[in-house]
Amino acid sequence: MELFYIILALFIGSIGSVGIASLLLLLPDYRLSKLSELLVSLAGGTLLGAAFLGMLPKAVSMLDSTMVFKLVLMGILLFFILEKFILWRACHNKDCIRHQNASAQLILIGDAFHNFIDGVIIVSAFYTSVEFGIAVSISVFAHEIPQEIADFGVLLKNGFTRKRAIYFNMLSGATALLGGLLTFFVLNVARNMVPYILAFSASSFIYIALADLVPQMHKTIGIKKSLIQLFLILTGVAIIYLIKNS
Repeated sequence: MELFYIILALFIGSIGSVGIASLLLLLPDYRLSKLSELLVSLAGGTLLGAAFLGMLPKAVSMLDSTMVFKLVLMGILLFFILEKFILWRACHNKDCIRHQNASAQLILIGDAFHNFIDGVIIVSAFYTSVEFGIAVSISVFAHEIPQEIADFGVLLKNGFTRKRAIYFNMLSGATALLGGLLTFFVLNVARNMVPYILAFSASSFIYIALADLVPQMHKTIGIKKSLIQLFLILTGVAIIYLIKNS
């Protein structure tokens, strides 16, 4: 497995998403809000597709299915607990209650932790196949952009200059590289850990999609907007399916 492709995927999924989010901040607020809503729906589809079409099937093929589902359940409960302490944050609106009650420092700590886990997930996916590693990297990239936009909003609201907000978000994004590289070297020695990490990764994607992204989508009402959301969710699933089976 080429370490170069892994580092590239980690860089794009973390630092790259911060860079894109910072550029999108140049858009007018109403356009940025609209784009963020669309990205949330697309991200929900890619996360669910990656979990149910890639991670779980592969984990089940390598480990007893009962153990896999136990790990997924434990992972979902763990992320619920972490989110209660604002360590696992996936709030895509700078005005949400969680962001209003969190300091800028705590947002950055949560961001760093979240990105570290993303790095673990990306590398674990590459151990399944290069194609699936790319698909998971796209999923991470898709859900990180609206997240980073919201985080920028919180930091700027807390008195950070634009330059300082970008610097600290880049710094927290770099933890994905740390998590990914640590996972790469660990899995080279203990490959039997792969199915456990895949099951854990699936639980994080499922939790983010259903506990954080879906409630964001339900804030939008109307048949036309709902159909657009459904289309984008299915598009996200289709992207993962096509890449995984290419």
